[in-house]
Amino acid sequence: MHYKKIKLNKKLLNTLLTYFIRGVLLIVPFALTGYIISLALNWIDSIIKIKVPGLGMAIILVAITLFGYLGSTLIVRSLLDAIEKLVIKVPLINTIYTSFKELIAAFVGNKKKFDKPVLVTIDKERSIKRIGFITQQELAILHLPDNVAVYVPNSYSFSGDLYIVPKNLVTPLPDISSAETMKFIISGGVTAIQTGSEENIVKTEHPHFT
Repeated sequence: MHYKKIKLNKKLLNTLLTYFIRGVLLIVPFALTGYIISLALNWIDSIIKIKVPGLGMAIILVAITLFGYLGSTLIVRSLLDAIEKLVIKVPLINTIYTSFKELIAAFVGNKKKFDKPVLVTIDKERSIKRIGFITQQELAILHLPDNVAVYVPNSYSFSGDLYIVPKNLVTPLPDISSAETMKFIISGGVTAIQTGSEENIVKTEHPHFT
């Protein structure tokens, strides 16, 4: 009886620890970003005595854009890569940094992950479907060559679910942009979908569904 109680307590502690770490991974990147922006705004306000509404935010946006440009140059890129190698050696910082970096990369840049909106059939008998994004097209490494990984965001939340499903249960949505799809999901279907309104509509064919 005593052994079962200890085992139960350990399981509870492990569950709580898992939720705590997940909460840290979700909160810290956003909190850290907000904190840095707040510090930057206060620093700019202390330098510029003239109060112009929105000036501080405009300077930050320009600075971030300039930093992005410099980051594309060879010298600065090499320096940032060296700093990144040091950062990822720190255990907890490594987890937070890489998670945040991959999350941002999923939305912007040349390696966007959320650029293939699809319908996923969850229950074939009752014709229940969910809207998501293909994040991995090839899963041979998991011994699932005929399956794809689909991330399905939850409504009114930053969380979501990952489904590994057969390709024949996935229907591409080539006429809807990623942004419109995401807005529709996050809003719980309240936001109307506008087709053909953006340049980032998925125009590529999906040979893996043919």
